[in-house]
Amino acid sequence: MSEKPVVKKRLGALLIEQGSITEDQLRIGLLEMKGSNKPLGAILIGLGFVTDSIVRDALSENTGQRSVDLSHAVLDAESTRIVPQDLARRYTILPLSYEKASRHLTLAMADTFNIVALDQVRAINGGTINITPVLASEAEIVRIIEQFYGFELSIDGILQEIETGELDFDSMQADNDAYSHPMVRLINALLADAVQREASDIHFEPEEAFLRIRYRIDGVLRQVRSLHKSYWPAMVVRLKVISNMNIAESRAPQDGRISISLVGRQIDFRVAAQPTTYGENIVLRVLDRKKGIVAMDRLGLTDDNLNLLRIMLARPEGIILVTGPTGSGKTTTLYSVLNHINTEGVNIMTMEDPVEYPMAMIRQSSVNESVKMGFGEGIRSMMRQDPDVILVGEIRDHITAEMAFRAAMTGHQVFSTLHTNSAVGSIPRLLDIGILPDVIAGNLIGVVAQRLVRRLCSQCKVKVLAGDLEKRLLGIENQTEQVFIYNAAGCEVCDYQGYKGRTSVIEILKISGEMDDLIARRAGMREMLQLAKSQGFQPLANDACRRVLDGTTGLEEISRVVDLTARLEG
Repeated sequence: MSEKPVVKKRLGALLIEQGSITEDQLRIGLLEMKGSNKPLGAILIGLGFVTDSIVRDALSENTGQRSVDLSHAVLDAESTRIVPQDLARRYTILPLSYEKASRHLTLAMADTFNIVALDQVRAINGGTINITPVLASEAEIVRIIEQFYGFELSIDGILQEIETGELDFDSMQADNDAYSHPMVRLINALLADAVQREASDIHFEPEEAFLRIRYRIDGVLRQVRSLHKSYWPAMVVRLKVISNMNIAESRAPQDGRISISLVGRQIDFRVAAQPTTYGENIVLRVLDRKKGIVAMDRLGLTDDNLNLLRIMLARPEGIILVTGPTGSGKTTTLYSVLNHINTEGVNIMTMEDPVEYPMAMIRQSSVNESVKMGFGEGIRSMMRQDPDVILVGEIRDHITAEMAFRAAMTGHQVFSTLHTNSAVGSIPRLLDIGILPDVIAGNLIGVVAQRLVRRLCSQCKVKVLAGDLEKRLLGIENQTEQVFIYNAAGCEVCDYQGYKGRTSVIEILKISGEMDDLIARRAGMREMLQLAKSQGFQPLANDACRRVLDGTTGLEEISRVVDLTARLEG
């Protein structure tokens, strides 16, 4: 018997069959394709009808190949060193990203079954490299090879090119290839470098005689470059151009946004310019969509806390607050929760300052003070849009708080953030803003308080025996057997910092009926905390100590972000 041939379906028909899109959505996508050289998959993703992973899974099921859209790709220096230009041209391949620690290369190919090309790449890299091939358009690969190869992509190489003045003036004058200009490549290289090093912010800080460049990596600022002050004017212009700011305005603060494909994925940057003594200070917040929205069960919650959060989400009306200082991951937690409840049957609306991560099916709005669209006015307007769930970016004043609670009282589920030190501390903060205790009681579902702590590098962390003081801080002073914890060391993998990546430590306070009674009669924080603990509440310090005992982080690190001094009292 001969095997039946595999019948390949068109992508649109396959997505409809899977229930990923409707016929109306396919019709919109096909209309958008007219006059565009983008594939259908990329257009459907851009319209927000499907996610990148859905299209890739559909293509994988249909042809056995993964695909990638290269329409706005920017290469990094490390990956182009792995695959030389002649090899890239010969086999129509393009290195997208390279992980140095795991020696893993993501390679875009016009033919992912070209074994000879894969073997050649392995051979020139000692045969020890791991390659993940992804399918891409041959025309796109050729275009990007022409655009990027032949130009120095490393920061040092570009700086040397600018200093020596050895420029290709003919290519600089060509309007169709802006990437040939070294200043353009310098900015691209810095952005790609920051993303590869997993920075959350990029700081460009002009001093009297030089420009300081710092990255915030794992919550800590680290200086990476010092450039001569003469570079800064051209760099400012380039940053303002790509973030749609006014290049003629240098005396007033400005905000902008950059959206670009770096190291093989779409990255957004929120840009803020501030006039200072020696020129404009520019800070870019890295908004990596891939990292920004994670599954709720990957937030690092204990099983008890995860179940508690799910119980809180099951309540159809009321308000849930996420608290913590700036940069503690509040937005990530809120987006993960929204992603969890985001279905076709629920209308979710947000009012943010500004929108950080675009999400399909969610109506997202930005605060705009110039047209008197603040949080209070925004919530009032959203109430007329038939929402089921409302996200308020931040409760910062009485009007915003009052409107958020009014929405909760009228049958909506409301999420917001608040700047307080603890979950219990959010209640006196709401009272201080001017919300009546009777309004808080019965409408506040619960509070999530969190911090971010750095993870110890798995390659170099050092196992040590916990002493009496460490045991006391960890709350296990009565434990007689030996307890081992880990300290930071430093190696090449973690850039000699001892830490790589971050995780959250979280406390969740579910407001019970007894707690409502205490709130209504304005009880003190000590009394509320005592009741919460009697009902199983686990404070932030307990969760942080759990992270130390399981080897995720170090005692020194949690002491930096969580107050453990109360454990030394008495």
